[in-house]
Formats: sequence, C-alpha cells, structure tokens
Amino acid sequence: MRDIQVLKEALENIVKAKSWEWPEKAVIELPKDPKHGDLATNIAMTLAKVCQKAPRAIAEEICAELSGNPLVEKVEIAGPGFINVTFKQSFWHEQVLLMEGLKDAFGSLTYGNNRKVNVEYVSANPTGPLHIGHGRGAAVGDSMARILRFAGYDVSTEYYINDAGLQMRLLGLSTWLRMQDLCNMPVTYPEDYYKGEYIIDIAKEMLKEDPELPQRSDAEYRCFKYAMQSIMDGIKKDLEDFRVEHQVWFSESSLVNTGVVEKTLRSLKEKGYVYEQDGALWFKATLFGDDKDRVLRKRDGFLTYFASDIAYHADKINRGFDEMIDVWGADHHGYVPRMAAAIETLGKNPKEDFTVILIQLVNLLRGGEPVAMSTRSGEFITLREVVDEVGVDAARFMFLSRKSDQPLDFDLDLVKQRNLENPVYYVQYAHARIKTLLRRAAENGHVLPETSELDVLSELTDSSDIALIRAALHFEEAVLDAAKAKAVHIISFYLMDLAGKFHSYYANTPVLSGEAKAVLARLALLRVVGTVLRSGLNLLGVEAPETM
Repeated sequence: MRDIQVLKEALENIVKAKSWEWPEKAVIELPKDPKHGDLATNIAMTLAKVCQKAPRAIAEEICAELSGNPLVEKVEIAGPGFINVTFKQSFWHEQVLLMEGLKDAFGSLTYGNNRKVNVEYVSANPTGPLHIGHGRGAAVGDSMARILRFAGYDVSTEYYINDAGLQMRLLGLSTWLRMQDLCNMPVTYPEDYYKGEYIIDIAKEMLKEDPELPQRSDAEYRCFKYAMQSIMDGIKKDLEDFRVEHQVWFSESSLVNTGVVEKTLRSLKEKGYVYEQDGALWFKATLFGDDKDRVLRKRDGFLTYFASDIAYHADKINRGFDEMIDVWGADHHGYVPRMAAAIETLGKNPKEDFTVILIQLVNLLRGGEPVAMSTRSGEFITLREVVDEVGVDAARFMFLSRKSDQPLDFDLDLVKQRNLENPVYYVQYAHARIKTLLRRAAENGHVLPETSELDVLSELTDSSDIALIRAALHFEEAVLDAAKAKAVHIISFYLMDLAGKFHSYYANTPVLSGEAKAVLARLALLRVVGTVLRSGLNLLGVEAPETM
C-alpha cells in the first residue's frame, strides 16, 4: 500500500503541476508480470480525452517527471500508454525499517476515523446449543470487529437475545412437557416442540431441584425462565471458549417491557410509514420496492419479529452508533431489503450506515464424506463438538477461509493434519518457523538489534527479498480492503499468500548461511514477516505459535 501511496502522490503532483485534473478511472496496481516493474498505471490513457493528446505522448511527459524522483529506479511505457514503475532497492529497505519501528502497530489505520460502529452477530435464539453455522457467524462477526478496530473504528460488539415471542413460549412448553413425561404423567407433544436431548437434561435438573414442580401453577413459566437461562449460560461459555467477545447482551423483551417498541411504532405512524388494516398494523414496505407491505402487529395483538427488529435498530441509533453491521444466516437474505427500508425510515442511509454480512451453510465432512448428524443435539452438529475435536484455531481459521456468503466444506480430518495441506497449519507453521530461525540464529551469534541499519538491509538485493518485503508491506492494503468491504476472508487469503511466499523464500534462500551482514539482513526481513503473520492471525482470533 505504501508503494502505491508513494506513486500516487508523485503522480498527483505531476498532474497538478501540469494543470490537469486527476482522472477518476486512473488505476495503480501490481503488474501481471513482475518483470515489468513494481507498479503499473493507466493514468496516461485515462487523461488522453481531457488533454486531447495521444496516451503515449502523455505517458512520455509523466515518465520524464517520474525519472527525476529520488525513489524511482526506472520508468517505462508499455503498449498504448501504460506506465511501469520500478522503485530503487533503497526504497524497499526503508520499508523494512518502517515495519520494524511500528512492530505490532504496523497495518493499523486511521481510516475509520473513530466512527462508532455496532457489530451484532450470532444472536441465536436461546432455544438450544450453538451449531456449526452459528460458529461460522461467530468467527466472522468477532473477526470483523477486530479488523474494524485495527482500521480505526470505535467498535461495540453485541448479541441480541431473542427472549420474547413464540419460540421462547415453545421452549418453556417443551421443557414442561418433558418434565411431565419424566414423571410418567400423560403428555401430548405438539408437532413443533423442541426434541433435543438437552431439553430432557434441563427438565431433569429442574426436577432434581424441585420434585413438586410439575404440579405448580406457574410450572410452565418457570420452565421457560430456567431453560432460557441454562441455554444462554451454555451459549456464553461456548462463545468464550471460542475466543468470541460480546460486550453487550441485549434483551429483546426489554424493548417490549420498556415501551421502546410501541414508541418506535408510533413514531413511524406519525411519519406516514405505518397504517392499520384488518385489525393489524402494517409497515409500508412497498414504498421501498418490496412486493408487499409487512405486518408489525398481528390481529391477535402479538408483535412480529420485524416490529422488534425495527425498534432494536432504532435503539442502536439512539445509543449514538453511526453505523450498524448485522451478521445473519444466508436464509435471511430476503429480509435484508425490508430491514434496509426500515433503517431509512429511522433517518439513516442504509447504503452507508447499515450492512448485513450473510453467512452460508457449513458442510461438515470427514475424509471427504459428509458427517452424520449429532445424536446428542438431536438436530445438528454443535459448535462445541467441532471445537472439542479440532481446536479453536483450526475451527476459526477454516470458518474464515472462504467468503462468508459462500458454502463452506469443513473437513475434520484435513484440519487436524500437521502438514502444509492444512490451511491453518500452513500459516501458523510459517510464523513458528520464523521464530525458530531467529532463535537458532541467536544461538549461532547472529543477534538482531531492535532496529536494523540501512547499511545492513542493503544486502537485500535479490528479487525474492524485494518480493517478500512487498508482500509484508501490503498487509496495510489487506486491512483497508477488509474494512471497506466488510469481508474477513480478505485477511485469511492475504495470510495464505504471505505464508506461501515465505515458505518459497525459505526453500530457496540460505537464510542462515553466508556473510554475517547478509544473514542479519535476511533475519530482519523475516522478523517483520513474522510480526505481520502474528498480527493477521490475531485479527482472525487465531494464535501464532512460536514452536510447532
């Protein structure tokens, strides 16, 4: 990123000096072939129409100016007017010094400008343990929060507890019926009751504490409260062990009990976005391109989830958040436009202030074959089961190894392998190998100073040295791109690429052989690569081991 920034500033100065205007379509990028230099730009071609000159003529003017830049080694014109730029090696050596000086802070940005962002994720109904789909959403949400903080945002993380509505009433009923069944009382189970083994466990716990509970008049309500708390405790423990942070646990029922929902609905009605018809309350979703208006309160008086969700986001806005990021299951994709419309009625710009990150399904495999459903949970593979088998690092990295809106094949056997075919091992081993090299070098008398000298770094002259410097330097760009796109996989892709470049470098470079000065230069380079790997893994919530 710094190389792109340096070239862009140089080009902007040239454009300004010649009284041209910076063209919107100008691009600075890595050339497809490294032999063509460090960076390439199409600026001459995008200026041709405005300047009414041939692109190559403009390119010649720009190259004449760039050739005098003290950081530039060579500029060339290619094809119809592309400009290829090669920096002096001293430029790259200075970047190693810069990365050394910043240490763990390298890659952090001020891009977010301390903008207040609420990131809400998981938010599973407390009706059962977390499954692997929730685990993927947890990893994405938590890592997104880490990335945004690193990019300069003021981030608050939140879990929305759906503790109101039909599903919670059904949880209480299911537990109560299981309890009666355990007491050999006659029971008729409804078709949609919760069947999981965990419901039986909760009923047994309650009976142990109070054997007379099934006969009490408030037994069903007590079952609801106890079961919900028991399941929430389990969810919180699973998330804590998965290194997932939630600063705020927000109760849906609190919105109803404190009148926030009614206040929000009245406000929307006053603005003309809500109306009554056929005994129900409706949101004018068709005003925003929806195919039909949506119910907020049904004829029986019960609120819909949509009503609570609008009030919840209104509450977020009232708490001062500039931006809201929600992590939802992909099955909620049809709900996104409806929620975006509601956000607009609340006075926010849904394109800038509201983002939904969709999480696709996880296909659990073992040796390439689908894994049978869990008998313990009754319905799904739990997050706990997966983490117990493969560990937190492997699970988190695999969940983040693809775009979140794409289905993910998660092979349990693959992620337990200790070889370079395993993505998480591939990246972690790069970090551990660098740490081992630094220790071995110190044992042989090659002790790195805290800050290297340019004279020493001048030994980094091979194209592989420069390529590895540039790869480490582009960590900043990966962080920026991930923050802008709200896409965590950009970091995991970057780490895989950087680890690959390191493994190749190590295989072809005698790191600890040769003149002492050259050894120290290569060690200094590897030290900053190791720091970047550690920082990137931290953004994913994955540990960077020093030995493996």
